[in-house]
Amino acid sequence: MPGNSLNRRKLLQLGSAALAQAALTRLAGDAQAILAPAPEKADYTLHIAPVTVELDRSHILSTIGYNGTAPGPVLRMREGRPVTIDVMNATDTPELVHWHGMLIPPEVDGTEEEGTPLVEPHSRRRFQLTPGPAGSRWYHSHAMAMDDLHKGAYTGQFGFVYVDSGNDPGQYDQELFLALRDWEPFFTATMDDEDDDTHQGPLLEKPAVLNTDPDGLEVGSMTYSINDKALGSGDPIRVRQGQRLLIHFLNASAIENRRIALAGHKMKVIALDGNPVPVPQTLDSIFIGAGERIDVIVEMNNPGIWILGGTEKPIRESGLGVVVEYAGQHQQPQWIDPPKTPWDYTIFGAPYAAAPAPEQTIELIFEKIPGGAGKFNLWLVNGKPYPHEREFVLERGVRYRLVMRNRTDDAHPMHLHRHLWELRSVNDKPTAGIIKDTVVIPYYGRAVVDFTANQPGLALFHCHIQQHMDYGFKALFRYA
Repeated sequence: MPGNSLNRRKLLQLGSAALAQAALTRLAGDAQAILAPAPEKADYTLHIAPVTVELDRSHILSTIGYNGTAPGPVLRMREGRPVTIDVMNATDTPELVHWHGMLIPPEVDGTEEEGTPLVEPHSRRRFQLTPGPAGSRWYHSHAMAMDDLHKGAYTGQFGFVYVDSGNDPGQYDQELFLALRDWEPFFTATMDDEDDDTHQGPLLEKPAVLNTDPDGLEVGSMTYSINDKALGSGDPIRVRQGQRLLIHFLNASAIENRRIALAGHKMKVIALDGNPVPVPQTLDSIFIGAGERIDVIVEMNNPGIWILGGTEKPIRESGLGVVVEYAGQHQQPQWIDPPKTPWDYTIFGAPYAAAPAPEQTIELIFEKIPGGAGKFNLWLVNGKPYPHEREFVLERGVRYRLVMRNRTDDAHPMHLHRHLWELRSVNDKPTAGIIKDTVVIPYYGRAVVDFTANQPGLALFHCHIQQHMDYGFKALFRYA
């Protein structure tokens, strides 16, 4: 919303004296009142404000979004070229914008735990950062939600960032940015969804004695979309035979991991979390944890009208899909179930010996205390919920190995801020060369990653399921 329009509205509501006092109060620290003129135009501006999302003609919802939409605009930046970003918060609650996958200082990363300043209600704050590395990144709210399903990642505050290296050969005919999303979350005592896709693993970390206490409430949804439209609504993706599509997928869910397929076609995975994979693979479907991105190339070689969407029928029919329409085709959209092939990160990797050995190892054990947070579950890292004080202290320049042991009955998408890690094994199956910022740790399984401590300052480590993070599943890594 333009500043002068908001000024008139506030003037009517508060009167000039009250408005002046409110503006003075908001000028704390580096924040500036929305009504105050910016010193110079920023490279990008994000307006946080209420928006409506028309999933289809009969289903319009209200949420908080960026620049009048949810998802927000695709922001294209050049790697290594500094930018200024104005964040203007027109809501009544403090906000944070996290730049997921960027190697940037903690004061602009967008988390309160790392010391990023809040964007206070009805104020503006300017951030400066240098985008990188190149590839598919994204931005989203990192505000705590706790038991309020109208805050944080449950809202429509998310969008793509694409950081351009300047060396894109452009070997495709269309480039698409598709965010998988659930809406209208609710608390539930039963979780029937099997989308973690990892129940068939070896269960290396399953405890000999399980906690049989009843689970606390979890968060569910039965309303879905790709970008802002439910399946069957909005325009289809229109293609021609012989075209090559470059699709950037993002799982922007605050709740679940997802498997996606394009009926009648295969997808060639070329990048995970925006980083090129050593060995691209052509697959019938892909599995995307919350917070992850996957880039694929699709050869359009099967004329018809097809559905791109979730492989679980109830999820797809509740909106998680989009129609892909070849020119000149007029039949009904078709869906074909893909083969049920287990998802395996390691197939994208190079031989195990391709990377240096770590200098230090940190063991991380994940556990759930059913109902340990009142109505909700409590999540522990090494026997404790957040905070962990000075438990994880890094030495600059040292290469670390994280051994993540998941002793819970959920698959957890784990994210380390401001660093990239190299996946080394999943359930003891070795790999190398796969660079990511978010990794799904299998159901009762384990994963090993290596990273170099080269980003001084606080770095938040957490599960990317909002409720898990809010109820203990996070830790701060510090530098000595």
